Amino acid sequence: MKTLVIVSHPYPEQSLVIKALQETAKSLPNVQVRNLETLYGHDTQAFNVAAEQRAHDGVGRVVYLFPIHWFNLTPMLKAYLNQVWGYGWAFGRDGNALQGKQMQVVVSTGATAHTYSADGLIHSNIDEVLTPMKASALYVGMTYAKPVAFFEAMGAGAEKLAGFKAALHTLLSAPTVQNTGS
Repeated sequence: MKTLVIVSHPYPEQSLVIKALQETAKSLPNVQVRNLETLYGHDTQAFNVAAEQRAHDGVGRVVYLFPIHWFNLTPMLKAYLNQVWGYGWAFGRDGNALQGKQMQVVVSTGATAHTYSADGLIHSNIDEVLTPMKASALYVGMTYAKPVAFFEAMGAGAEKLAGFKAALHTLLSAPTVQNTGS
């Protein structure tokens, strides 16, 4: 299955984990990687909407790779969804470009898995934090795969980083994802 990976990191110069995961994705066949900050800097109005929409042509799976940023998407990724997923393309009359494609969200967090639990500091698990992504996918007719989260990414050592990369490699190498989270 052809896969499009959309990468965003609000502080790319500080990125260790997302940068390493992006390189892992780039190394795989049938995977196209588009890094929003590399393409557009931090200008939330600079998207080449037509080019971003064309990138979805012939793709069966779209992966959104980003660090959880204040328990949310990165600013560039939110702006990307607002602009690229336009009426008449992603939804509304004749807006069926994403129907039947699979959304896979892959995130890193600086915090522990416990922080992202009912008993943790935020009283919410990662699935709950990412509810807007699930709602967006379902609204435009995509299937939604269970998110993959890499916890305690800040300061990850070589062994942990190798584990993250191996897990992403396995995920992206699979012809389909069986972990549908609906």
